Amino acid sequence: MLGEMPEAHEVSGEIPERMTMAELNFVPFDADAHVNPPPTFWDDYLPSAFAGRGPQIEAGTSAEGHDWVVFEGVRKPLNLLSSVVAQGRNFRPVGSRDDIQAGSWAPEARLTDMDKDGVGAAALFGGGPLGTRDNDLFIASFEAYNRWLADFCAHAPDRLVGVAYLPMQDIDQSVRMLKDAAGRGMRGVNIPAFPQSSKGTDGGGFAAQVLALTGDPDGPLQYDDLAFDPFWKACVDHDMAITIHLGARIARPGMNRFLPNLVMSKVCMAEPIANMIFGGVFDRFPALRFGAIESGVGWMAWMAEYMDSIYDNQRHWLQLDLKHRPSHYMDQNIFASFIRDPVGIRNRDLPGGRNIMWSTDYPHSETTWPRSREVMDWQFDGVPIAERKPIMRDTARRFFDLD
Repeated sequence: MLGEMPEAHEVSGEIPERMTMAELNFVPFDADAHVNPPPTFWDDYLPSAFAGRGPQIEAGTSAEGHDWVVFEGVRKPLNLLSSVVAQGRNFRPVGSRDDIQAGSWAPEARLTDMDKDGVGAAALFGGGPLGTRDNDLFIASFEAYNRWLADFCAHAPDRLVGVAYLPMQDIDQSVRMLKDAAGRGMRGVNIPAFPQSSKGTDGGGFAAQVLALTGDPDGPLQYDDLAFDPFWKACVDHDMAITIHLGARIARPGMNRFLPNLVMSKVCMAEPIANMIFGGVFDRFPALRFGAIESGVGWMAWMAEYMDSIYDNQRHWLQLDLKHRPSHYMDQNIFASFIRDPVGIRNRDLPGGRNIMWSTDYPHSETTWPRSREVMDWQFDGVPIAERKPIMRDTARRFFDLD
């Protein structure tokens, strides 16, 4: 049995003597880290047709205790859920610009923070669309973010690995944006867990941003439809990894249901994976690499076994004839990342549980930074260093085609 997890809310000071840090013979690769562009980002990167239409930051008073974001007539407290590293009892969901971790937006500070945590390289996720009512601005905000991220990663391309964001409203448009991302040196693209069934932003605000991660689970066109084959072909042709990121069901705002929603945000990612497998996408594109990011991994071996079982029992009357049993595709095509998941680590040799990737989730509220090595030793307790290396480095580098 594992002992109690080290307290992550302590974000400064020396590592307690009770923890023995394993000596690694490799440099870890962080499969899921995040960036948050600075407030001036939109004015610098949006096309001139949208000049001045990005969010503005207004300073708050000391009594308010936070700054404000003003966009399309709405004034909201500056949300820090995705841009600070304080955890546990020290965490605050809103704050000021000064509270934002500099490594979120400054490459030099980011590299310093990675060095402090013993991380050699990291896949970078993060930004993406504005919560706007204007669909043209919505699409332009994806492209603006992707250009900013490419510039960020250019400071250290061997250590900063960019993942572009695509809206998946229109297949031809998504293919064009994927090719542009590949040309800018990105190693993957993040798409909604389900396609968007129509052009539009669902009224703007938070709903528009949900579309970027979730899409439309009940839409008439899903990723296994043959209409998406040109997109999957472009992914293979340009050797781009595909990711979904907590999109099947995101953790909604509101503290009374935040934790239940956080649980469901992980396990619901099984649905788009199952759609792709049972829909035959990986029979048509066996080289396609599809990753569930920040999903946790403890459920993957169970999912592989269960899909085999129901496929064996149900495929005849459904007239479903895949080239292989579902667990084959879990091992060939499906990858997933975790932050803290000792159960998934124990399942590492089971079908479906092999393509698992360690991450820090820097600088989100779940992050292990700057004590990732301490948390690593806790959750990898009893696992030989040689068996940590695939999980903490090799599998992610294979997923993003870096070797």
